[in-house]
This record gives sequence, C-alpha cells and structure tokens, in this order.
Amino acid sequence: MQHRSEIRFLLNGRDVALTDVGADDTLLDFLRIDQRLTGSKEGCAEGDCGACTVLVGRLTDQGLRYETVNACIRFLASLDGCHVVTIEYLGGPEGRLSPVQQAMVDHHGSQCGFCTPGIVMSLYALWMAHEWPTVAQVETALQGNLCRCTGYAPIIRAAQAVTEYGTPSAEHLAMERDAIAARLQALKDDLRVVVNHGDSVAILPADVDDLAAVLAAQPEATIVAGSTDVGLWVTKFLKRLSPAVFIGHLDGLKSIDVSEDAVTMGAGVTYSEAQDVIAQHYPHLVAYWDRIAGWQVRNMGTVGGNIANGSPIGDTPPVLIALGASITLRKGDERREVSLEDFFIAYGNQDRAAGEFVESIRIPRVTGGFHAAYKISKRREEDISSVAVGMNVRVENGRVTAARLAFGGLAGVPARAAAAEAALLGQPWSEASLMAAAQKLPEDFQPLTDMRASADYRMTVAQNLFRRFWLEHAGEDVRLARA
Repeated sequence: MQHRSEIRFLLNGRDVALTDVGADDTLLDFLRIDQRLTGSKEGCAEGDCGACTVLVGRLTDQGLRYETVNACIRFLASLDGCHVVTIEYLGGPEGRLSPVQQAMVDHHGSQCGFCTPGIVMSLYALWMAHEWPTVAQVETALQGNLCRCTGYAPIIRAAQAVTEYGTPSAEHLAMERDAIAARLQALKDDLRVVVNHGDSVAILPADVDDLAAVLAAQPEATIVAGSTDVGLWVTKFLKRLSPAVFIGHLDGLKSIDVSEDAVTMGAGVTYSEAQDVIAQHYPHLVAYWDRIAGWQVRNMGTVGGNIANGSPIGDTPPVLIALGASITLRKGDERREVSLEDFFIAYGNQDRAAGEFVESIRIPRVTGGFHAAYKISKRREEDISSVAVGMNVRVENGRVTAARLAFGGLAGVPARAAAAEAALLGQPWSEASLMAAAQKLPEDFQPLTDMRASADYRMTVAQNLFRRFWLEHAGEDVRLARA
C-alpha cells in the first residue's frame, strides 16, 4: 500500500514535517529539547501533574476542536494532522500576556511558577469554551493540574476574572481558526504513515480497514490509542514500543450510534467525546465519569483502550459490565461479539487473539431499575481506583428480580459478584437483603494488598457500598424505577 514517510503538523504558527520519528518519542521531549520551547515543564512524566499541558487542535465533524493534553505521555507520531499550541503562542504576534496570564498575575495565582504554564493552558482551554466559568467548571478544568504553592483559591479567582481582560473571540487563536482549519485540511491525504527513528517504527493506518490489514501483517505490534497508560510504559519503565500502531486519528473508530435499545461507540471514542451521550443516557455515571483521571487524560484516553488494556483497576469495565455491555472484536474482515465480562480471563489475559482489536463497545440503554457507580481512591480527583463498583438492580412487586454487581480492584480482573447477586435474587428490596448479599462478597473475591489499599480495606469498603446503594435509593418509588 502507498504510504507517506513523514508526519506533518502545525506547531504554534508554523508547519512541521518530520521523518526521523520513533514510536516512543514524546511530544514534551520534542518541544523542550528539539524546539527549545521550555514553557512546558516535566514534573511527573506520567500525565498526573499537568505541568506539561499543551493544546492539541484537530479537525472533527464539528470543525476544529482544541483540547488540553499531557505532552509528557503524548507521542510525537500521534500528532499527524494536528495543531500543537504551547504557552509561548498565547501572547500572539505582539508577545503580550494573554488575558489568562494577566489574570494569574493580578490575582497572585503563581508562586514558584513551575506548574503555572500548565495551569494557564488548562484555564485558556476552559475560557475558550466558557467565557464566564463557574467555580465547578474551573475545578473540573484543573483536575489534572497539581499546584503545591497557592492552594488554588487565587487560581480560581483568576479563572473567573479572565474576561475582565479580554474576550475569547478577540484572541488570535480564535481569529485564525478558519485559516488553521484550512491548513490542517490541506495536510490530509488519507495515506498510511510510516516513520522511524533507527529500528523504532511508528505506523498510522489510513483507516480502520487499513488498521486491520496492518495488524494482520504485524500481529505483535503495540496498539496505541490515547497513550494514557502506554505512555508510562515508556517514561517509567523505559519499554520499547516498536512497532507501534497509532489509532487515535481514525475517525472510523470515533462513531457514536444511539439506537432504541443501546449506545454503540467506536473503541477510539475518548472519555471527553463520550461524556455528553453518557450524561444523556446513563445519568448515574455523570459524577463517576468526571472522576476518571483529569481533564487532559479524559481528552486523550479512550473507552476502548481502557477495556483492551485489561487492568483490574480500570475505571470503565465495572460500570459497563453492570450495564451488560459487550464488545466487537475484529481481525481482518472477521468480527465477533463478546460480552465484556467474558473478555477478561485472568490478570494480563484477555479473550483477544493476535492481530485482533477492539472495534466498538455496545452498552444497553437503561430501561428501569436502580443503578449506581462508585469509585474509591486515595485522592478524590485524578487518581486510580482502589475499588470501583457498578450496580444494576431491578425490582418488581417489592422483590429483586435481577442484579448485576461488578467490581474492580478486588481480583485480577474486573468481574461480577456471582454469590452476592444470587443472594439478592428473589429477596425483598430492603437494606437487610443488600447487607446479606454484601456478606457473600468474600465468596466472590479475595483482594490483594498493594500500595493503594489493603485487602481488608478493599473488602470492607466494597461491602459498605451496598449500604450506600440502599441509602441512595431507599426513598425512590419502585414503580418509577421500572419506567
């Protein structure tokens, strides 16, 4: 197949074309070392502190969309056809402070200053979307930015005062939007991209069919979607990825289809892209979804990637298993559907053959019953789960007729609690029934102790969540829950 041997993107105001790019070259190293754009800092090198935050713009069906990303775990090869914006570009041709930067100065939002460039980039993205943001919106935008100095209060005040210094529409990034979109459109040629640095090879398939062809030819390749986990393989464990197949640019994996009985989304849909449909059709997941990592990671990470990674503490599998989700796996032109709960076999082992990839996720629509999603972690914002739970219970005539209770963090894979479910079936809808079911959890799981939680803590928390589930839903009309 004809292919292109360079990646092409825009960096601030200029065109970039690179042929010498390895699979594990990061955007942050390129910015700081190659381009000497040192405003973006390396703090954690794992997408946790936000000091490296930049904006990445890409063309979508709705036009040019800018999102905050962590440059430390964003791979350079994934930027083909994008517009990368660093803090050095915010001041425009005159080099002045942007309204966000001026507000941070005047409201004393910066002390040591190390984290400030990343905070400014997050607030800038928020301001472009919300001219007068609420405190809740500011806090959500800053989930992925850690500051050890200010206590955040001055930063929040600055964020809410930005429009006193200018308007988003007058910013040069907004005024050049159409021109940037045209330049990005001109970069598109629908070719497979293959680049390398020595023996480190990165491949960007032309479309989903080409992805299937690439994986059929190189089934050992590492698939990279959002790189929110794979990035740490490189920065923390110095793992070589080559050959790596990047899929974040594939529009064919970003579809969202809402039918009468289910929502089906492509495996490449990010958490941020899924957020609106989740809020509309699965309202019990709204607060849970907002606690998946931070804003930058939600912009990069994909639902399909979270599933395919197979982590026992992944955020989405427990709540999707509770809803009865299934996935479509594709190898070449062949597809098969697997229930999500059956996809996870054992720790590090999923029902996915060499050369096979997750193509889509089907989530049945909520049509009644009582639903909940819980995440327990050491830190409320931007942290990995110690325990994650999805609960889905149906009640008719005062008795439990169906129950799907799925847990993450209690075993080597996310899994249903079969004994607890069986204990609930046919029982009265009551606190006593739920707590009796909770006592069956040790028959389902034997948690491990690790750095995030002890085994005893995990089991105690999981059992206590049955009581929380009751307290949250005890006052609801069972008749309404059947609607």
